[in-house]
Amino acid sequence: MSTPTMRAISQDRFGGPEVLRLVTVPRPEPLPTEVLVRVVAAGVNPVDYKTREGGGMAGVLGDPPFVLGWDVSGVVEKVGFGVHTLNVGDEVYGMPWFPRPANAYAEYVTAPARQFARKPATISHDQAAAVPLAALTAWQTLVDAAHVEAGQRVLIHAAAGGVGHFAVQFAHHLGAHVIGTASYAKHDWLRKLGADELVDYSAARFEDAISDVDVVIDLVGDDHDHTSTRSLDTLRPGGLLVAVPSGVSTELLDHAEARGLRANAYLVEPDGHALGQIAELIDAGAVSVEIEEVFPLERADDAHRRGESGRTRGKLVLHIAD
Repeated sequence: MSTPTMRAISQDRFGGPEVLRLVTVPRPEPLPTEVLVRVVAAGVNPVDYKTREGGGMAGVLGDPPFVLGWDVSGVVEKVGFGVHTLNVGDEVYGMPWFPRPANAYAEYVTAPARQFARKPATISHDQAAAVPLAALTAWQTLVDAAHVEAGQRVLIHAAAGGVGHFAVQFAHHLGAHVIGTASYAKHDWLRKLGADELVDYSAARFEDAISDVDVVIDLVGDDHDHTSTRSLDTLRPGGLLVAVPSGVSTELLDHAEARGLRANAYLVEPDGHALGQIAELIDAGAVSVEIEEVFPLERADDAHRRGESGRTRGKLVLHIAD
């Protein structure tokens, strides 16, 4: 009896988008407590580009060949022994296994059932695939790392990006006064999402325009114009900087502590329970999902090129099946 196969996007070396290629590989089977999900759409994230080049999570995945991707939305095809939270036919979404390989750029994935949640009923699979990694990063930095409360002043860098546009909405939902940095063309849209103040980073130094901030969610990092270090100038005494993409160096931590400030790095982790809460917000109309462009699976390389332009509004998605 032949082994079932599936299409996937793989790479056999590190490099630019051109290393991504469509291949046929064996279809996975769920272990106990796992589900097999037929992937309808997969999200594309900056960590994917970085990993493809040899950075990002390449140290976890090891040397190629491997299949990229962590965001999925699809339908449960099979359940393993011990699964009680999901059934065959359920529409689900999730960010399984991160930072271990999830192989999301493929027609099927397997992962523990509790790393998934039921897909928001009011949005498509393409939209749902844009949610998990970005929304969980925003949710966990605001809720779990920063413990944001109503009335606090929260600064979000790269507010119009994949993580940023969710962070704006979640911070607004939590009752914070939301400040964002973004290009001027995106200000009206961000105000509709809940931003109270906006700074065009290309027209002004944000640290000259913003002060008395309780929490900074830095989605840019010190690798880009020392954004994390400059953000310390916006914080009030005791304020917190959460640095996501480039982490917190010893020098930055020392600089923060010397000024009576706090600085933490953060890496997102799978959280089916939080995805369930996020789905409720989406279905209630409190949170919207912005997609810049949807690509077919075989054009994953073009999706990476689009993402690496650094000027996307919201998320990029691979549509894999109907």
